Amino acid sequence: MMGRSALSHAEGFRPENLGHHALAMIGNLCFTIFVIGVLIFTIIAATYEPEDPLFHPTTKITTFLTSNSNATFKDDNTVVKTGEDFMAVNQTVFESFINVTDVEAPPNTVDAASSGCEGAAGQPVDCRDPEVFHLMMKAAIEMFKDIHFYRFGKPVAGNNDSTCDMAWRFRPKEGKTAAFYKDYRRFVIARSENCTHTVASIGEYHTGVNARKRKKNQKPGFEKKPDQSLGMLPVVGETVNDALPVVESEKSFTHGKYLIYNGGGDRCKSMNHYLWSFLCALGEAQYLNRTLVMDLSICLSKIYTSSNQDEEGKDFRFYFDFEHLKESASVLDQQQFWADWNQWQQKDKLNLNLVEDFRVTPMKLHDVKDTLIMRKFGSVEPDNYWYRVCEGETESVVQRPWHLLWKSRRLMDIVSGIATRLNWDYDSVHIERGEKAKNRELWPNLASDTSPDSLLSTLRDKIEEGRHVYIATNEPDMSFFDPLKDKYTTHFLDEYKDLWDENSEWYSETTKLNKGNPVEFDGYMRVSVDTEVFLRGKKQIETFNGLTNDCKDGINTCSTASS
Repeated sequence: MMGRSALSHAEGFRPENLGHHALAMIGNLCFTIFVIGVLIFTIIAATYEPEDPLFHPTTKITTFLTSNSNATFKDDNTVVKTGEDFMAVNQTVFESFINVTDVEAPPNTVDAASSGCEGAAGQPVDCRDPEVFHLMMKAAIEMFKDIHFYRFGKPVAGNNDSTCDMAWRFRPKEGKTAAFYKDYRRFVIARSENCTHTVASIGEYHTGVNARKRKKNQKPGFEKKPDQSLGMLPVVGETVNDALPVVESEKSFTHGKYLIYNGGGDRCKSMNHYLWSFLCALGEAQYLNRTLVMDLSICLSKIYTSSNQDEEGKDFRFYFDFEHLKESASVLDQQQFWADWNQWQQKDKLNLNLVEDFRVTPMKLHDVKDTLIMRKFGSVEPDNYWYRVCEGETESVVQRPWHLLWKSRRLMDIVSGIATRLNWDYDSVHIERGEKAKNRELWPNLASDTSPDSLLSTLRDKIEEGRHVYIATNEPDMSFFDPLKDKYTTHFLDEYKDLWDENSEWYSETTKLNKGNPVEFDGYMRVSVDTEVFLRGKKQIETFNGLTNDCKDGINTCSTASS
């Protein structure tokens, strides 16, 4: 056997066999290199986490969100901040903005005899024609010079043979907030006998209703799938889907784990108080890896109501973006939860763990296996405030998830409408009027009774003469600001009330949300919109107590300067 093996090995080295062995060795080597390369690529692809250029939290924001200060809520001089206020924008994410040079100019003339276009002036405009699309894009970019266009939707037919509706996403050129906006406008297209198209006019904000994205049976416009390139940016102007989440089945409900806060003294307090407590509950639910069972019915404090009485039955969705919340966190409506609980609790032997002392920390509840943890709060204030759960040692463990709470996109659409009518080219001033102030908690400082002369003197060196100036104020008598009209074109919130009156999109959508009952544009909504329009001014001047603040970063953090 040994001799035969040696003989066979020697035969393998005969000259006629060397070529075959060399090819085999080279093939094996190449295959080995290929396998190693694939393995290395797979490891890199699996472990690489690219840095998101959109969310670079500044030191200031990080400090705010991880504060180790006393968690007790203070209801004075506090600014309501929500998630989009804390998103820092790195402009590299916006490199795909469309400029007028990116849109090819359509041919200006077409030979009528060769193209068969005689008599075409009376024919319907084909909104799907690429020439018409390019013409509309070019006209929009040239008309709206203070915004960056991000994406255009395909044009669709308007309300007659000479109109086309088109939508687009955009950001103001000097925008300080991390958000995209959506507009859709109606274009009137004129066509001559030689088939030359021109844009005769462009309608006002949100006139191109046929280009608006639909929830069902969607027609041409923006694509049905969400734009992943926008990440978690809010897109103001898109159709809002804030339907309540529903438990899919008995099995999914019984396998879930839930947290609910019950009772307490937080109801009918200021909105700042409400948010401070609500975000404590949401933070604990996330820490415990449980679904938060929340009451979407809010009691609006009398400080925001026209009746000067606390008003029950206000919907959470009137004020905040529930669609973003339910997509980013595990939440369930309280009514839906109790209906499911009553149906399956006894059958599936679901257990409830009752906690009646806020000093029982979330850390002590971390290993609880019961289906439902209910924190029940008594009647003695302030020990029955929800936010007490997040005080002390808990503050360093449970963080309030501010990033999950965005302002209502319906309210933000009103903000966008006002800013768009001002062509995103305006300066803004905030003025509180002393003892007349209402809803003052939304601003960081209370104002003295600033006189028109002192106000004009303050603004003279800060805002150029002739500028459009938006004035955010609680002053009911607008004639107080008449002296400013000699130097500036002034604007106030009530000039734009058609954006929330009975013929508006906001009115229609909130009425549907409120089971057919009209919704009042209340004091909290007014100040929220006033605040956001103020923050979108190119220059932001806040006056109070003889001082002015030049706001730089869009979240009400201002550097004080003597007036």
